[in-house]
Amino acid sequence: MAQSRTLKTSFTAGELAPELLGRPDLRAWANGARRLRNVFIQPTGGVTRRPGLRHVAMLPGPARLIPFEFNTEQTYLLVLTAGAMRVFVGDAEVAQLAGPWTEAMLPQLAWTQSADTLLLVHPEMPPQRITRTGHADWQVAPWSFLREPSFRFAPPEVTLTPGGTSGVITLLASAPVFQPGHAGQPFRIAGRRVRISGVGSPVAATAVVEEGPLESAAPTTMWEEPAFSPVRGWPVTLCFHQDRLVIGGSRDLPNRLWLSRSGDLFNFDLGTGLDDEAIEFGLVSDQVNAIRGLFSGQHLQVFTSGAEWMVSGMPLTPGSIQLHRQTRIGSPVARMVPPVDVDGATIFVARSGRSVHEFVYTDLQQAYQANDLALVARHLVRDPVALCYDQVRRLLHVAMADGSLATLTLYRAEEVTAWTRQETDGAFRALAEIEGQVWAAVERDGTMRLERFDEALATDAALTGAAAAPRERWSGLSHLEGREVTVVADGAPHGGATVSGGAVTLDPPAREVQVGLGFRHVVEPLPPDLATAIGVRAAPLRLVSVTFRLLETGSLAVDLGHGPNPVPFRRLDTPLLDSAPGRFTGDVRLRALGWRRDALASLWRIEDATPLPMTLLSVTTETRITD
Repeated sequence: MAQSRTLKTSFTAGELAPELLGRPDLRAWANGARRLRNVFIQPTGGVTRRPGLRHVAMLPGPARLIPFEFNTEQTYLLVLTAGAMRVFVGDAEVAQLAGPWTEAMLPQLAWTQSADTLLLVHPEMPPQRITRTGHADWQVAPWSFLREPSFRFAPPEVTLTPGGTSGVITLLASAPVFQPGHAGQPFRIAGRRVRISGVGSPVAATAVVEEGPLESAAPTTMWEEPAFSPVRGWPVTLCFHQDRLVIGGSRDLPNRLWLSRSGDLFNFDLGTGLDDEAIEFGLVSDQVNAIRGLFSGQHLQVFTSGAEWMVSGMPLTPGSIQLHRQTRIGSPVARMVPPVDVDGATIFVARSGRSVHEFVYTDLQQAYQANDLALVARHLVRDPVALCYDQVRRLLHVAMADGSLATLTLYRAEEVTAWTRQETDGAFRALAEIEGQVWAAVERDGTMRLERFDEALATDAALTGAAAAPRERWSGLSHLEGREVTVVADGAPHGGATVSGGAVTLDPPAREVQVGLGFRHVVEPLPPDLATAIGVRAAPLRLVSVTFRLLETGSLAVDLGHGPNPVPFRRLDTPLLDSAPGRFTGDVRLRALGWRRDALASLWRIEDATPLPMTLLSVTTETRITD
């Protein structure tokens, strides 16, 4: 009978997909786990119970969350709902404005920010400028071009015949050109601007000459209409790069890029091709390339529905610009999911909805690569709808269409790529991060709420309260009306209660309380590695003992094959290190009984809903197996 001892010191491979249960030869096996739910992986390798979610506000419906950082001391959260924008500083709402977007537009909104101005676009909405003029003073208004981009949508043989060279003129087209939406839009005839004042028919319109006089009243093919208009649609996405405003795609020109004049962000005059003048070109290749995202990094990165591109030039000028396709992954079309930067790499979601990629430039190959970060945890990535990166804790949060939240601990320098899954009594719908604070729009009981992760909480949709003297009744909980909630009173679990009339009643009374929805964390290892040089040995297998090394842990419940068994820390020996009151740091050794015949079963499982912190640093197991 062989006896062995195994030390697991790291979970930096995260939760592995069930398809890998037969691959103990992988390096990820040693540092991976079978299930990691409602926990975060620390960059150093440990596992800690995730913080709870603090309730901030009720929302009227679906929302997009946009971080707005004016400077290091003034940061805001913009919450966009149907026809409205709410501005939050911390947990306080400081402004509310109307906006032209609808609920149906929210998934396709794109934005970029510079100083106190945020530009917001959607292919069916005139571009909007959101401006901060004071702490609680905000404005939402359409932006206007100093010189708008133009494009020839009609066939090259179609002519326009002006009825004069100045003032109010008629325009006659040789084929149907005009639509009612052209009214008020600028056309260009031989480089001169005229503005359509009325549309009489598809081949006739009236216009006012604004840059005249026109060279001739003869029929001409030298004319263009606005690239963006109610007829042709509006920009899809945008960013700032090398002191230029870059617009990517529109409804009717999905694969085209426009770069403004250098230092003149709303001027798209192509001029004569001088270095500081505007740039315009299309992404032409053997596949559809509808632009879905732009990112300003070492190069201008363009993410399309079918591929990823690099636009290079130092600096970018009409004569130096170069365009190169790098990879063929593609980005989602049904929803705008802006890429995020992590340590110089750009993280984006694949069009398939089954992978998250790291778009990074390699000096050796002088090209970009798109590594799949979800290769060993494919089961956790299902149709991502939002991304945000917590730089403080090195956590990439990915909200899925099913409402779950996958969290990736990403530390490229130490080769840490560890996925876990966060679950709540509801669904995560939108995310944003501001200076290490992660916000979420969470759908619960058919209503939308604004919540944020809070290290001081151990429950979700939670609120806290304090009083000078012990109190029985705690109110202000209308957002949890009728729900069974978990209560933490004076720092200790109090048990469950039901919210009635927006309040809970405690017995005994308490000075400080936390009331919210409980959640359960799970840490389950992979099956024991029974592989040998000639194959896999079969059970029976016996777990002799397991030792958990813990840090500042308030509760531990372990299942060794006979159900969860809470470990009473108050009866443990003196901690090895100084701990906070009620928290244990040290080793917990548990003995086990019985033989196991299922080689795929895990030897132990931590599963606990107690609203107290838990951090697991390492696990040592002793096993015996028959020869």
